[in-house]
Amino acid sequence: MLDLLNYLINRKSATSNDLFADLNSTCITQPKINKACTDNSCKTCVDLCPSSAISIDSLDENKKDIYINLGQCISCNLCIENCNDEVLVPNFSTKTAVRNINDLNISSSANQENLPFRGVKSNKDLTLFKKSLAIRVVSTGCTACDLEVAACFNPIFDAERFGLSFVASPRMADALLVTGPCGLGMHEAIKNTYEAMPGPKLVIACGTCAISGGLHKDGYYKTNGLSEILPVDVFIPGCPPHPWSIIYGLMLAMNYELVE
Repeated sequence: MLDLLNYLINRKSATSNDLFADLNSTCITQPKINKACTDNSCKTCVDLCPSSAISIDSLDENKKDIYINLGQCISCNLCIENCNDEVLVPNFSTKTAVRNINDLNISSSANQENLPFRGVKSNKDLTLFKKSLAIRVVSTGCTACDLEVAACFNPIFDAERFGLSFVASPRMADALLVTGPCGLGMHEAIKNTYEAMPGPKLVIACGTCAISGGLHKDGYYKTNGLSEILPVDVFIPGCPPHPWSIIYGLMLAMNYELVE
């Protein structure tokens, strides 16, 4: 017992002090647009994208505008791996969550600096949640996102140090965090959970499926994401999002100073 206590006292902390650190080169990420594309004949990224997240608009003979909907991107990296001109490159930033779903649409004609928080104002008084946020999680069929959400509370990321916590009942929740494509069979459960929460309350869509439906978009089971069911306050893109990206989104919901 004394040896164990001595080990625990002398070992370094496992918790990361580097908040919202960039991902390393081994991670699979969503793309960002590095520069304008001058090869007007190439549409490889559009053809390869399995979720139709990329589109192209020709501006002239030598230039085209690339549009990417990060709310539909499943992070397959096919566009990045097959872009010979490095127009599309990995976005290693973990500060990718936004309050306005339109901010997930990026293009080569706009300056994209790692998708920083753009300061879109919520119609809710987010200062009410600045000290703590109690979260009720509802999974509608995405195990990958569920695992990353759970990882937020392990010793490495330790989301509780920021005032974040899970609760078992929606009656004790400030925020509803939903993962998965939100199929028809879960619509009633999601609405009932939301209605059971006391106000004021927030709604967070975590992952590509929860934002747009991802690969399931326009499926026969009405799997087009959470926005068709409830008003969403924060969108966390990724398939799945990294734990730091999720924590960033949750702290964005809290209007925390670190995300400004």
